[in-house]
Amino acid sequence: MDARDKQVLRSLRLELCSELLVEGLIIHYLYQEGILTESHLQEIKAEVTNQRKAMMLLDILPTRGPKAFNTFLESLQEFPWVREKLEAKRDAIIVAAPADNELPEISQWTWKNPPTDQQISKLARCLGAEWECIILSLGLTQNDIYRCKTNHPYNVHSQIVSAFILWRQRFGKKATVENLHAGLKSAEVDSSVIQQIFQ
Repeated sequence: MDARDKQVLRSLRLELCSELLVEGLIIHYLYQEGILTESHLQEIKAEVTNQRKAMMLLDILPTRGPKAFNTFLESLQEFPWVREKLEAKRDAIIVAAPADNELPEISQWTWKNPPTDQQISKLARCLGAEWECIILSLGLTQNDIYRCKTNHPYNVHSQIVSAFILWRQRFGKKATVENLHAGLKSAEVDSSVIQQIFQ
């Protein structure tokens, strides 16, 4: 899912959670189209309230590839007003991906120090399925990723945050913003992600 579509889902998150009944047609259409897996269906159904089911779906969608947003729009047959709202918001957002030399001004102190909890949380909101490749490139293992997923089975955002915090704890002074940036670049993450962290 590209940065603009992620931004649309973030900006309308509370409205979507209050207006959508996701357990009917929506999740079954997404499952039929290969956006959700059987495991995702179980995670969503395990949530107690409809709002929490919707939140879980919105946590999962950004990790499900480039077709996830458009397929989500197609699933909203019973909620045409929500689809119109999403499409209007998408048209209104222009995401300009900056060139490498247009990254925000980052002080040397920040560059050479570990990212803060707030910066890690921001980063987690920007990433999709590529977070696992980034974590591996930073020196953690598949076992570490598995542990983070097991500790937070129903919350993708928490899985990502806990993985980056584990990296920061394990590598100490070497877990710098500079090395994080290198990991993002090696996984071909758009440089606009770094910009969003430091906005």
